[in-house]
Amino acid sequence: MGFATDAIHAGVRPDPTTGSVMTPIYQTSTYVYESPGRHTGYDYARTINPTRSALEENLKVLEGGRAAFAFASGMAAISAVMTLVKSGDHVVVSSNVYGGTYRLFARVLEDYGLTFTYVDTSKIERVEAALRKNTRMVYVETPTNPIMILTDIAQIAELCRSRSLISIVDNTFLTPCLQRPLDLGAEIVVHSTTKYLNGHSDSVGGVVVLARDDHAERIKFVQNSVGAILSPFDSWLVLRGIKTLPLRMRAHCENGAQVARFIEGHQKV
Repeated sequence: MGFATDAIHAGVRPDPTTGSVMTPIYQTSTYVYESPGRHTGYDYARTINPTRSALEENLKVLEGGRAAFAFASGMAAISAVMTLVKSGDHVVVSSNVYGGTYRLFARVLEDYGLTFTYVDTSKIERVEAALRKNTRMVYVETPTNPIMILTDIAQIAELCRSRSLISIVDNTFLTPCLQRPLDLGAEIVVHSTTKYLNGHSDSVGGVVVLARDDHAERIKFVQNSVGAILSPFDSWLVLRGIKTLPLRMRAHCENGAQVARFIEGHQKV
């Protein structure tokens, strides 16, 4: 199916009880077991919830990943992927990374023994020069928030593959509608669903989409263990927002092009 069709239908199945075509908000903390120690696939809402699962399946399909996990915020999603590295490891990061991400890295994770080097990732030679013997990850945001610096994801992914490094791309600003980092060789994608994916300024959330099963198993464990999950209602809101994502992104592009043409022809620019 095409992207616009997947945005509406991926992960969404008729409710088995009522036949409802829209995913219900399963606002529950616990589930009935068929018998002691035997459940239907749902045992506790922190671990799994049908509404959240529908959203995760939808975003897995849209990004072309092996698995996706929804979190209570974009920062919670980023925090989860940072459990793939450990104390003593070094991470190369886009120099114009989102302020909240920088705060997490510089004022929280450095206290736990991680080190970070911030470089202009649009210049591959600077990324390569920043690598150390203990480098384990390259974290790229493209376009960056808010200056919109672009990075060649395929170049970064190839460099990471050649050095056995984890490559992560924050795809919040373009969404899979306009950019699919996993198709370009990246191993992990993160989003703040708060912004374009949801699109209505009424939900805060995040998601991690992964290309590797071993990474997916780790993030699944962390999601359940830490518990920073996206609520059923927020999951439903993001699913609703994604249905209009292709239309909204097209309108953003058209409006942006009109502004650019106006500025290009203005005598004071």
